[in-house]
Amino acid sequence: MAAEVIAGAGSAVQVTVYDAMPSVGRKFLLAGKGGLNLTHSESFEPFVSRYGQASTRLEPLLADFGAHQLRDWAQSLGVTTFVGSSGRVFPASMKAAPLLRAWLHRLRGSGVRFCMRYRWVGWSASDALMFDTPSGQTCIQADAVVLALGGGSWARLGSDGAWVPLLAARGVDVAPLLPSNCGFDVAEWTPYFTAKFAGQ
Repeated sequence: MAAEVIAGAGSAVQVTVYDAMPSVGRKFLLAGKGGLNLTHSESFEPFVSRYGQASTRLEPLLADFGAHQLRDWAQSLGVTTFVGSSGRVFPASMKAAPLLRAWLHRLRGSGVRFCMRYRWVGWSASDALMFDTPSGQTCIQADAVVLALGGGSWARLGSDGAWVPLLAARGVDVAPLLPSNCGFDVAEWTPYFTAKFAGQ
């Protein structure tokens, strides 16, 4: 999303996405194995309340880009969505690949470049970004950087948490990485759901 928004800022901006993996969106495609639950269709107030203590901080962000905007975004890529019996929203195809392909096509069309197999390994003495690449280590000087590094949950898909010591060495406080599907506490599980799935 960051690449799309920044690339939309105008032709003076050149956006390059560096990815350690051989292809883009591997975790996205993995999520598609479960049908790619994009969001939930419930009304705004209950939706926001599900984020518990973080709801106050997230409410303005979700007001700007919430469930309706996400569905509109998917539709703008030619991907129709539907609301399942649980209220969850899925692509009509129940697959991630068509959405990812359309999104990558649009990103490339707006000038976004992708450099695959570029593993970020820190900064050089001159504060350039250092990457290990198939042709050796290279340094990239950027005017601005968005770090989207993932957690430590899927090392084989690129989320190995190797970035934590890199940021810690620069004085950035990083909370310990813990297993979680969501970074927020969820409020009000049904008693049935709690009894069946607590602790799993």
